[in-house]
Amino acid sequence: MAALTAVGVFGVLGVFLVACTDGGTGTRDEGPARKEPGGQSVAPRTASPSPAPKRVNAVRLLMDDPKVSEGVKKDLRPCTGPEDGPPVDVSYGNLTGAAHPDVVVNVLSCGDNVGLGAYVYRPQGGDYTNVFRSEEPPVYAEIDRGDLVVTQQVYAEQDPVAFPSGEDVITYRWADGSFTEQARTHNDYSNAVGTPSAEPPGN
Repeated sequence: MAALTAVGVFGVLGVFLVACTDGGTGTRDEGPARKEPGGQSVAPRTASPSPAPKRVNAVRLLMDDPKVSEGVKKDLRPCTGPEDGPPVDVSYGNLTGAAHPDVVVNVLSCGDNVGLGAYVYRPQGGDYTNVFRSEEPPVYAEIDRGDLVVTQQVYAEQDPVAFPSGEDVITYRWADGSFTEQARTHNDYSNAVGTPSAEPPGN
């Protein structure tokens, strides 16, 4: 009789457990939590996106600029066919504190991708003014946290064009209407592992 009673108890418990667990997922079955009386949903704050910079025709900018040498202008042609653009890198960013982004233009050679000239254009009155230029190849200019960083590769005697011995990295900052040098670092390339590339930084 005691055995039958125990079986009956376990049977009841089994039915109870199945009823509680069949398809159950805990509190998730209750649905989303109710709002407190008078409570309101608050959307998360998001920063306003910066306006997209106005794209410029960098080739036209260079061709119309009397500060750009004729030698560099002759290289402003497509490397392969008319469907490809000239070897020009363009960057936009805040360097001079102008109302609109400044434009950094690097002119590269076809084939070996050597920097032939680096320029900075500042927006003024709906036009752009050349406020920096370097035409001592290989040279490449970049924007780094509001500073202008120019990499100038250095050659020792008998260095091939594609393989300089080192580089000077010069940081410029805009002040009183012009760029002034803030820091200069020299790096010697090691010949222990291969030969350094002459491509612009970041490529």
